[in-house]
Amino acid sequence: MDAQKVYERRWKILAVMSLSLVITLLNNVTVNVALPELSKDLGADNTELQWIMDAYVVVFGGTLLVMGAFGDRFGRKPALLTGLAVVGLVSALTALYATTSDHVIGARAVMGLGAALVMPATLSIIVVVFPPEERAKAVGVWVGMAGIGAPIGLLVGGWVVESYDWRGVFWINPPNHRPRNGHVHSVGAELP
Repeated sequence: MDAQKVYERRWKILAVMSLSLVITLLNNVTVNVALPELSKDLGADNTELQWIMDAYVVVFGGTLLVMGAFGDRFGRKPALLTGLAVVGLVSALTALYATTSDHVIGARAVMGLGAALVMPATLSIIVVVFPPEERAKAVGVWVGMAGIGAPIGLLVGGWVVESYDWRGVFWINPPNHRPRNGHVHSVGAELP
C-alpha cells in the first residue's frame, strides 16, 4: 500500500489498532467475573483461580519487550495478526475443550503471549502511520481506548457469565470474519 493510501486511511487504521488493544484488555478482565463459575465447574481451588488470573499477566509482562522486538524485526503487521490469531484461536479452543483448571491456566498463558505481540504492534503501527503533527492525538486515542477496555470488560464479562456460563467469556475474543464480496475480510487488510 502506498504512503498516500495509508495517510488517507490513518483514522480507520487507528480504529482497528484501538479495537485490537481493547480485545487484549477484554481478554484479561472478563475472566475476573467468571472465577466463581470456574471454581464450581472445574473444581478450582484458590491457588488455581489465582493462576488463572496471573498466568496471562505474567506471560504478557514477561514477554512484552521481546514480542515488541519480534514485531520490529519481522514486521508489525505479521506480529499483530499472529497475536490476534493466537488470542482468538486459544480463546475458542478454551471455550470448546477446557475441562480442568490446568487447561484454562495454560490457555491464559498462551493468550498472554498473543497479547504481548498485539500491544506493541498496535502502538508501532500508529507511530508509523500518523504524521508527527497528529501523532500525539492518535496515541492519546489509543491510550484512551486502553483506559475504557477494562471497565467494558467487566460489564461484558458479567453479562456473559450471567446470561450463559464461564465459557462465554472466551467466546468474546475469537474474530468474526464475514464474507464481503466473496472474500473473507481480515482485520489486517487496511494495515501498511
